Amino acid sequence: MDKKTAVLESQKYLMNTYRRFPVLLRKGRGMKVWGPDGREFLDFVGGVATNVLGHCHPKVVVAIQKQAQRLIHVSNFYHIEPQIELARLLVENSFAEKVFFCNSGAEANEGAIKLARKFSAVHYAPEKREIIAAHNAFHGRTLATLAATGQEKFQKGFEPLTPGFRHVPFGDADALARAVTDRTCAVMLEPIQGEAGVQVPPEDYLKKVELLCRERGLLFILDEVQTGMGRTGTLFACEQYGVEPDIMTLAKGLGGGVPIGAVLATGRVAEAFAPGDHGSTFGGNPLACAAAVATLQTVLESGFLLEQCRRMGAYLSAKLQDLKRTFSSTVADVRGKGLLLGMELTRDCGPVVEACLQRGLLLNCAAGNVLRFMPPLIVQEGDIDQMAQVLGDVMERLP
Repeated sequence: MDKKTAVLESQKYLMNTYRRFPVLLRKGRGMKVWGPDGREFLDFVGGVATNVLGHCHPKVVVAIQKQAQRLIHVSNFYHIEPQIELARLLVENSFAEKVFFCNSGAEANEGAIKLARKFSAVHYAPEKREIIAAHNAFHGRTLATLAATGQEKFQKGFEPLTPGFRHVPFGDADALARAVTDRTCAVMLEPIQGEAGVQVPPEDYLKKVELLCRERGLLFILDEVQTGMGRTGTLFACEQYGVEPDIMTLAKGLGGGVPIGAVLATGRVAEAFAPGDHGSTFGGNPLACAAAVATLQTVLESGFLLEQCRRMGAYLSAKLQDLKRTFSSTVADVRGKGLLLGMELTRDCGPVVEACLQRGLLLNCAAGNVLRFMPPLIVQEGDIDQMAQVLGDVMERLP
């Protein structure tokens, strides 16, 4: 299929839910993807923080091939080896004692919301169901996670929203404390708000929130769908803030490009779920779990990729700061951690993304005016130099 046919047939057969670029991608390897005509693109989007090991990493490919020859799907009525192995790895490398597997970040956050409310139903009064989230948060597009999301643009047209959510300014622990009532059962936050334009809270914010939750008997839910799996330089972003949640959600990078999500929880909280309370037909699918085991093992190997993420994150940040100095009237801010960085522009970043695409560079725009950089953790200095060269060239030619 050529590009023109792909564009026409996508428009004919697929629902109009994405603003797709007129690009057909057929092959990927490492930091690069190619179209059917052989055109090459350098990928700094990484499947929106999903391809932590780059495209078609050999260990993930082999894991999928081996598992596909053994067992593709049964159901959660039975015990599944790669699912058990993945849960063991996550528990041994986190605060958690129990794991629930699903298929996506939204589904993981939906599970976290249900678990928090079920825990409250078991231990507290029936009216204690409210969850406090943050303005500009993004927790997914299912109806409950849409209500938890703190951005009206995603909610408009889908009302009435699921009740039981309140929102407070992100990064303001005092505002959060004032919002807590006898009806509050949990606080749900992203360590860094990616979709909102890579918003980083004050260093002591999450610690204050954790203490507040402990003092007021609230569950602390961290949405690490985007920040997890080494993206910020540690396996989970919460490690850098010195906090431990009661519930944490993962997805995106967990499967190295294969769809999978997870809800992690302490044993005490997880016990609120009994058989029949929650489930997912495809959650913990053997194929997805095998890919995730290979991904997690590779990320954890001697800490190499995490160290690589920290070094390359610092290098990328320095390059973006150079561009900020050069184009001071166009670049307002550079922020983020590890390889989740944002460059806030003083203008709409859509034309910048499109101009970079024309030059063979894939970039992402968040919140309308923030370039969001989420390359695979395997990115090298040469890739960053190439990206900065293209971006600088595009900025030089902006009207």
